[in-house]
Amino acid sequence: MATGRGQLLEIRDLKTWFASDMGVVRAVDGVSFEVPEGATVALVGESGCGKSVTALSLARLVPEPPGYYAGGQIVFRGEDVLAMDRRRLAALRGGQVAYVFQEPSTALNPVFRIGDQIAEAIRLHRPGADAGRETEELLRTVGLPDPAARRHSYPHELSGGMKQRVMLAIALACRPSLLIADEPTTALDVTVQRQILELVRTLQDTFGMAVLFITHDLGLVAEMAGQVNVMYAGRIVESGPVATVLGSPAHPYTRGLLDALPELGDNGDAGGRLCSIEGSVPHPARLPAGCRFAPRCLKAQPACREKEPEMSRRDDAHHVRCLFPL
Repeated sequence: MATGRGQLLEIRDLKTWFASDMGVVRAVDGVSFEVPEGATVALVGESGCGKSVTALSLARLVPEPPGYYAGGQIVFRGEDVLAMDRRRLAALRGGQVAYVFQEPSTALNPVFRIGDQIAEAIRLHRPGADAGRETEELLRTVGLPDPAARRHSYPHELSGGMKQRVMLAIALACRPSLLIADEPTTALDVTVQRQILELVRTLQDTFGMAVLFITHDLGLVAEMAGQVNVMYAGRIVESGPVATVLGSPAHPYTRGLLDALPELGDNGDAGGRLCSIEGSVPHPARLPAGCRFAPRCLKAQPACREKEPEMSRRDDAHHVRCLFPL
């Protein structure tokens, strides 16, 4: 990946599997990508593709057991996360890598005031800081009105958009180098979605952090990211600069995701019939032979069901996992 920046995070052939009654569940099965310092990189795909497990794996948050890391490396600033001891992991989580999840109502503790939840992160990772003053400043930074009063509110007293702003404040409390935003706007209405995305961009510029943006929506990818990795059934099937991948998709799955985006008419309403990709993502314990997308692919040929494709280069920055790319 030609970025012109140093690599903050490098994921190399990562395998995060789970033991189950059905056998081995290969949720993440040989994933590789990079996140440069200060950049926004997108990980996109349908539900069940392995995006969230990949995100949790980056700070070793997958419960062990039933999960386990079957292979690969997660290299953060030259250090292998999979080789870190508990003390080093505790410093990494929140201190250098922070998360914002899609449902803030379940991420926030309902019995503690929001100011106390933000201050806890500050005291844990920055014990010399004035937690009270910094809590108010963070609430002001993320655009929460009247932060001096709001810090005493409980989560149930806030709207969905306000809760997500609080989650961003908690994530930023320790000034992380990497923010992992896992579907951060899914539970919000369209107007609030726009506000949160604008806020993420502003905060990234202010704090100089990198962002791993995880979504199922290629429309949001076009707005937010410079690089995109398209994930299907535990593997990256296409990667490259956003303009290249969205402008000239090489994998039929990427093409299908683009075709599924609604087209807006002159009045701003979605018009015409929506396209969809027939079928569903295979269960990671019951993966098909050959190309994992072949059972749903309109371009599939007999060879696709016999041989699993390797990642191949389209140009210096654009890669695709397909025997017969578009």
